[in-house]
Amino acid sequence: MNILFVCTGNTCRSPMAEVILKHKQINNVQVRSAGIYAMPNAEMSAHAQQVLNEANMTHQHSATQLSMAEIEWADLILTMTTAHRDTIIAYYPNTEKKVFTLKEYANEGSLENVVDPYGGNKAIYEATFTELEKLVEQLVKILEKN
Repeated sequence: MNILFVCTGNTCRSPMAEVILKHKQINNVQVRSAGIYAMPNAEMSAHAQQVLNEANMTHQHSATQLSMAEIEWADLILTMTTAHRDTIIAYYPNTEKKVFTLKEYANEGSLENVVDPYGGNKAIYEATFTELEKLVEQLVKILEKN
């Protein structure tokens, strides 16, 4: 299964979720991330890198702009907010059955958003990392059932 995490700039939330899921090393699961408004090849935010490094999750990342190639590659697209989900469905109507917010998919329908740490201090990034880690754990349980 190919899973694509999507956020705004692909420098904080979606790459952190990507790295967390990759470190679970689940058979037959490929993971990527992209941003709806990403600056291609931008680096992951410094705090996001720092938080991942402290969790011993190293990863080389450069931002990817969401494109038709990414959409077609993905079997499941998990966004950080309902606005991201709705934007993707508006631009790519045929994706409706495979686009969910991460919380909606992992938390049985929750319409809450994953908080955007962009521009915040390290503590905000740590809180986002913890939140993403819990959501990815729930995601893994769902993937293992299917």
